[in-house]
Order: sequence, then structure tokens, then C-alpha cells
Amino acid sequence: MTTTLPAPVGDAPAAPVAAVEPAESALGLGSTGLAFGCDYNPEQWDHATWVEDVRLMREAGITIVAINVFGWSQVEPRPGEYDFTALDTVIDLLHGAGIAVDLGTGTASTPAWLTTMHPEVLPVTVDGTTRFPGGRQAFCPASPIYRRYALALVEATAARYGDHPAVRLWHVSNELGCHNARCWCDVSADAFRTWLRARHGSIEALNTAWGTAFWSQRYGSFDEVLPPRLTLSTGNPAQQIDFDRFSSDTLLEHHRAETAVIRRHSTKPVTTNFMVAAHITAMDYWSWTGDMDVIANDHYLDNRLPRPNVELSFAADTTRGLAGGAPWLLMEHSTGAVNWQPRNLAKAPGEMLRNTAAHIARGADGVCFFQWRASVQGSEKFHSALLPHAGTDSQGWRDVVALGALVDRLGELRGSRVTADVALVFSWENQWAADLEAHPTTAVRYLEQVHALYTALWDLGVTVDVVAPGAPLDDHSVVIVPELYLVRDEHAAVIADHVERGGHALVTFFSGIVDEQDRVRTGGYPGAFREVLGIRVDEFQPLAEGDVVELSDGGTATTWSEPVELLDAASIVDYATGPLAGRPAVTRNDHGAGSAWYLSTVLDDASLQSLVQKVLAEAGVHGDPATAPGLEVVRRRDDEHEWVFLLNHSDRTVQHHEAGHELVTDQAVAGVTAIEPGGTQIIRTDRKRS
Repeated sequence: MTTTLPAPVGDAPAAPVAAVEPAESALGLGSTGLAFGCDYNPEQWDHATWVEDVRLMREAGITIVAINVFGWSQVEPRPGEYDFTALDTVIDLLHGAGIAVDLGTGTASTPAWLTTMHPEVLPVTVDGTTRFPGGRQAFCPASPIYRRYALALVEATAARYGDHPAVRLWHVSNELGCHNARCWCDVSADAFRTWLRARHGSIEALNTAWGTAFWSQRYGSFDEVLPPRLTLSTGNPAQQIDFDRFSSDTLLEHHRAETAVIRRHSTKPVTTNFMVAAHITAMDYWSWTGDMDVIANDHYLDNRLPRPNVELSFAADTTRGLAGGAPWLLMEHSTGAVNWQPRNLAKAPGEMLRNTAAHIARGADGVCFFQWRASVQGSEKFHSALLPHAGTDSQGWRDVVALGALVDRLGELRGSRVTADVALVFSWENQWAADLEAHPTTAVRYLEQVHALYTALWDLGVTVDVVAPGAPLDDHSVVIVPELYLVRDEHAAVIADHVERGGHALVTFFSGIVDEQDRVRTGGYPGAFREVLGIRVDEFQPLAEGDVVELSDGGTATTWSEPVELLDAASIVDYATGPLAGRPAVTRNDHGAGSAWYLSTVLDDASLQSLVQKVLAEAGVHGDPATAPGLEVVRRRDDEHEWVFLLNHSDRTVQHHEAGHELVTDQAVAGVTAIEPGGTQIIRTDRKRS
């Protein structure tokens, strides 16, 4: 059926037609199991393939399918003319098979007619060059023309399917900001100025916030302000941080605009897929969470990292933090290799199950894959899929069917929670600031420091809650604060109060240095944390490339050092060699009823783990008793049961003594049980009552 609608509509928000359905419905989907799903691109296939695909989806145990994610040019082949015939058929086929639909709004990639009619919507990079169609997300997020046409598409789609019983979740765009998070075009410049007026109020306030007295950068009006385009010298860091904030807010504003249109026609939950991953840094997702009915994340193993599975765990814990500890949805991950890394490694036997189980262990109540059927054309044709090029007569397909059956059995976990005694403070805003140019060294990267501390906790078998700066710490005995360079006074006060009331904190170097305007706190480093740590530092002393200094406890350090002056704190470990020999490297301060530790350098892995273990032991926190080298142990609980996830990432057999019902093999276990190399066990036990 083809329908011609009026010209594209505006983006004025509207109140929802009724209360939104509970987010849990988008995860449970009315089935007995956890949600098990995939992305599907039926526009790449013919009708006969659709029918076969739906039959095979049922065989695999699929309960939810994301469609129309990239459907704009199929649904709207010409401006204002909408053809829903194919989408109607696919939705009806899925619904007839009892499979729920996660319906994309289709706005993730512009159709050729739009960029031909309006080339001004195309994104511009920092050097002033335009990026053209042929890939995806070929639009400026701030473009009102793009917004107008996108919302017209959402209006037509939501009007048609808003109350369709198959639609259980709305999927705004796709991976917002994956490729076009920042745009430096003139339209973005104008939107940036509007954002700055709202944030700062006056040009005088902006000049103060940005420190424009430096290098004669003072502005006489907002009309003189530009985005931080490529300059001959280093740029203004406060300007860059504000531009990063603006860019994240602009993408969030677009999500809100699409959601407002959907709300006029539907009460179903609305989400978009986050990208909590090591290589994605442009969105401050802490500021997005209040706009999501369901927290959803996409995650792919990054084999450029030294320990990809540990980064997966960090991403899952961070997503659980974004969900406030509630269940969340893994919107995308892969059965095997991806197609966008320099070397796209296939997953070893058992690795797909292990990765999926790790996300579930850390709070996911649904797991989905990109994609259903492996494409035969396009840039993602070598990206793995649930249904591989080899078809159903393949080990990959048999593994998928087995995983679907397991995910169904795991429905008993739905709604259970993960609890942790340790909080780790993580901030995208801080990452933008800490990794800017013109700092003491380019060898220190924020996320590497975060991952190092998280890895030490992972190896100790300690489950972590990842929290935003300023988040309440009442439920945690220990807070870990890696390189929190930019921190607001009120957020630093939360950590100091935590220690004052009996908690324990470990703060690492280059923390507390600047406020939210990137203005240095004077009087000595580490600025906002000086009092709680009981120390003072006059200057930073980064180490030269390749330099290694020895420590008094036998450990070693690299990259960074500081001449720490003890005020109230005591030295725990000193530098033994190098220019700071005899000066403190690690300190501890009694503050109120608790203790605050400071690490002034980059420790070797063993020394960092030893330090973290000391801090935990003082707080009475210990790793999971089932922990062994290479064995990931996580526990989910409800009022009646505990589920113990044991994931063997090593190449050797590991033994444990957990007893109960093992859900992967669906049989009882007791006594000494072995987990083969690469193996996964999920054991249900009854909660012990005191």
C-alpha cells in the first residue's frame, strides 16, 4: 500500500497518549525465557526468504526481532510518499509466528533523494571537508532539514504501527553518533551558539568559563563563536569540552524529538541502542538515561585490546550502572567475527556462549545479535550472523540453536539483580577533558587507567558497580576513582563524605585537578581531593618513554610520578629509584571514620592488584571464593535463589565446589565440578537463610 502524506512535519514535542507500558514488558516479551533476538534486514531478501527466515527463527528460539532500522529508502522511496507494503508483510509474518517486533524508526541513514535535494544536511569534519553518502549516518545531527524529514518518517511509521500488537519496543534511529557524533558545519556552528547562550547566559559568562583572556580569544558576542575547528596551534580546551557536551546533547535532543512523535501514537516502551565500548567516547550516556524506557547496549569484542573479555565485563557493568542496577537489554553482539577491525578474529568454540553469559551474568535480561542472516552484499557481508553463509548445516547454526534453548531456560533469572560492594567512578565527560592535548604527557589515556583498575578487581574476583561522579555511595564499602581529572566540587564532596562516614576510597593520579570549566584548582594538586587524601603535590613529573622506577615494596612504575608531600597521610610505598627516590608513591590517610588512599604513578599489573587488594581487605571486601585465574565468577540473586555464573576464559580445566542445578547442561552438580577450557556453567542454588 502506498500513501502520500503532507510535507514533513515539525518537531514540537507532544504528551504521550497514555502511560508507557512497563519497561519489563520489553524484556520479558510475554515468554518464559529471557529475550533472545536479532537485527533483521528483510529489504535485502525476497519474500520466499522472509518465510524461510521466520521458520528458522522459531527453530532458533528467537523471541524479538529488530526491523526497519535502515528502512528509510524502502519505506519512503520518494519525498513524502510512503510504501509500507513490505514492512506490513514482514511484521505480520513475525507476529503470526509469535515473535515480537522491535520496530526501528528508520532514520539512521538518509536516502539518496534527501542528500541530493539537500546536500547541506551532509556532515562536515573538523578540517572543514564534507563527508558524502555511500556509507551510513550521512547527516549533521543539528540539521533542521534532516530533523524535519526524519520526524515526518517517524510520524508516518508510528501512526501506522503505534498500536500493532506485534510491536513491543520502539527503536529510535540506530547507534546514534556512531559515525557522526560531531559535525563542524555552519549549521552546527549556529546550533552550538544557541546551546552556549542557554548554558552560559551571557557572552561575559562564556568568556569567564572559557578563559578567553588567554591568547586574545575574548569574544564580543556569541555571533563570533565557532566550533573548535582545526587550528594551527593547540585550541581552547574549555571550548572543546563544551562542544563535546553540545554534540552529545544534540543527539539526545534528536532522540527526544523522535520519541515525542512516537508518543502521539503508541504507549510501547521506547529506547535506542547505546554503544558502551572502548572505541566509542562521544556520548555522555549518564545524561541520557532518564529518557530511556529500556536501557539497551550494543557491544562487540574489541580484539585490539589486550584482554577483550574483561572490557566486555566492564561494558556490561557500566550498562547495568546506566540502568540503575535494573535489568537491561543487550541489543547487539556477534556470533563470531565482526568486519570493522584491522583483524577480524573468529570466536573460538564456546566463546559465543561465554560472551552471552557474561552479559546476562552482569544484568542483561535479554540478548540480541547483529544480525539474523549474513548479508551477501554491502560492507557488512563478512560480519558474522546467527544464520551464516554456510546455512543450517554448520556448527555455527547448531551453536545458535543450543544457545536459544539455554536463554529460554534462563528465564528464571528475569528481574534478579547483581550486587557489589565496590563502586568504580567513570565519566565520559572526564574522558573528553582528561585526554585533551597540551597535558603533561600524551602517554596517559583515561580509559586505559580505568581498565587497569577494573582488570585488577576482575582478577581478584570482585564484582563492581560502575557509577557516575556524584552518584550515591551508601551501598558500597569501597569507591575506586581512576584519574578523575575533571570533577565538580559537589561530586568530589560525595567521595569525601563517603570516607568521612567510614567508607574507603582509592584515588589515582591526575584527579581533582580542574572544575567543570577545565579551570585548574590552585593551591596544590590533587585539588578537589587534597583534604580527604591528606597530601599536596606541587608539580607533575611524567617519566620519559621507557623509564621504569623501582618501588620500596619491590614493584615497579612507569609513565607518571609526583613529588607527594605528606600533610596528614602516611606513606605506604615509596619510590626507591629515579628522581623521586625516598618520596611517597602510595599514601593512606585516615579521614573521619574511613580511609583514603592515593596512587601517584602507573604500577605494574601485579603491584596494582596488590594495592587494590590491600584497600579491599581494610574494608572487609574479598573476592568471590570460587575465583581462580582466568575464571570469571558473577552472582545474580533474587529473594529465593542465587545464580552463579562461572566462565572459564583460560586454556586449562578449572575446578569448583558450587552445588545446585547447572543450567547449561540442565542437570544437578555437587562436590568437585570441573569446567573445561573455554567452558561455561550457570548454577542455580537456594539462598541461604540466617
